[in-house]
Amino acid sequence: MPPMDHRIVVAGYERAHASEVAAAFEVFGAAAFYLRRAGRPDGYAVELRTADGAPFASHGGLVMRPDGALRDVRGTVGTLIVAGTFGLPPEDDEFLEGLRGVAARSERLVALCTGAFCLGRLGELDGRRATTHWLYGAQLQDRAPLAQVDTDPIFVRDGRVSTSAGGMAAIDLLLDLVQEDTDRDIALACARGLVLFLRRTGSQAQFSAQLLGQLATSDPLRELQEAIADDPGADNSVEALAAHLHMSPRHFSRVFTREVGMTPGRYVEHVRLDAARRRLGETDLPVESIAAELGVSAATLRRLFLTRLGVSPTAYRERFRTTSGPFHVRLVS
Repeated sequence: MPPMDHRIVVAGYERAHASEVAAAFEVFGAAAFYLRRAGRPDGYAVELRTADGAPFASHGGLVMRPDGALRDVRGTVGTLIVAGTFGLPPEDDEFLEGLRGVAARSERLVALCTGAFCLGRLGELDGRRATTHWLYGAQLQDRAPLAQVDTDPIFVRDGRVSTSAGGMAAIDLLLDLVQEDTDRDIALACARGLVLFLRRTGSQAQFSAQLLGQLATSDPLRELQEAIADDPGADNSVEALAAHLHMSPRHFSRVFTREVGMTPGRYVEHVRLDAARRRLGETDLPVESIAAELGVSAATLRRLFLTRLGVSPTAYRERFRTTSGPFHVRLVS
């Protein structure tokens, strides 16, 4: 349960992502609602702060009115959240010194998207695993050389510091924090209330198979991609897939590779890898059972993990069931 005085400070600035600022209010607001409905104290109080306390315009032009300046925060803070932006956040002394003061009195530090650059400037990522939007991973590593930057997972939690990828990954991380504070039922209630298709774990990759390649332009191939994703355990051999489209295997392979950017076999492997990662992160099923669901042997699944991620399925599950310690997985296309 969150303590009754769990205070959440969201740090905003000119051109910050409105969606990430709003996500903190929406997710913790939903948690408070479902906790109250369950007859439990909600414990959350969320406030928005900027360097000087003045209103600011988000990247999309939405004007936001903060509750005050970062420098005026007093008392203990449960969670400090730094929103991200397109490009890099501000590096002016007033904003960073305000963050430094709040960070020193915060139990948890959270950076969404490129907000990680701010924590990097404060030295809070030193010696820790961290992620950010995949576009900015190399820059973050350059600017925070003592951090262990990994742009594969959608979020990383290492001790009191948590970082997320861009976009909707912010919600996934915030829901994980809600689960830590409360329990799985409340986190799932929030996810359902927010009409999320799936509450993703940090083990999810920023690139799904569909994003790693591309969606085909022709309807039949695009529908075939959807069918593979819907049932990765089916007979997805080149021969079977080609038969669906009434093509010869050779012609099908050429067309698929041209449209999607990878061979059918490689695409099916990535879809199965995505599915296995979800199952390992969200269930306690044995590796053998997960492999059977995906239509491969446990040995084949293990080879796929070792080849693509450099780690076994068991080690992958163990790492992403904990919240600390250095570890790297790198997706190989």
